[in-house]
Amino acid sequence: MKQRMSVVENILSANDQLAEENRSRLEAAGIYTLNLMASPGAGKTSLIEHTIKHLNGKLHLAVIDGDIATSIDADRAVAAGAEAVQINTGGECHLDAVMLQGALNQLELTKFDLLLVENVGNLVCPAAFKLGTHQNVLIASIPEGDDKPYKYPTMYRGVDALVINKIDLLPYIDFDMQYFQRGVELLNPGLVTFPLSCSTGEGLQTWFDWLEERVSDFNPAANL
Repeated sequence: MKQRMSVVENILSANDQLAEENRSRLEAAGIYTLNLMASPGAGKTSLIEHTIKHLNGKLHLAVIDGDIATSIDADRAVAAGAEAVQINTGGECHLDAVMLQGALNQLELTKFDLLLVENVGNLVCPAAFKLGTHQNVLIASIPEGDDKPYKYPTMYRGVDALVINKIDLLPYIDFDMQYFQRGVELLNPGLVTFPLSCSTGEGLQTWFDWLEERVSDFNPAANL
């Protein structure tokens, strides 16, 4: 058991070192980067599409899409107007710093102001592996249920912002928002939260404004 724990610690330590190298590279290029995490079907790709379309003409944006197989999400990002790189993990349930490093090699980083990394749909593994991004964003959705902060505390504890997607379904689904938010607050007090709907557009502008402010604070020379 001790040997297994040592191996895991070594893997995470090596990953963290590479993540720092990725961060330094992104810093040098002046590109602000978000790691977007969620369970499958929560709406990561839909949020990315809306973000790309809103920011077109304001920012130069790239997307790195992580998935077990296919290029469907990267194709959607390209169709929305961004440059995109697909990472197929070959069965791995998360992205890691090595994978991101390889994807960064396929982008001319100095061309971009904002990079969105779409992690593999999972609420367990992605929380353990740093990538080198500036902030981690979790996308939850109403159909998933209001108990997710209690079931997946590590994920909710380790993020910098939370999107609650599909709020248009609240009248039709048994979802206790107060119970959900109480669980989030216990794990991550004061977490920045964006209730929104990618279907109706409600709440999206607040997300866009926050994102533009983050990019501007990071790089005042960004094309806003």
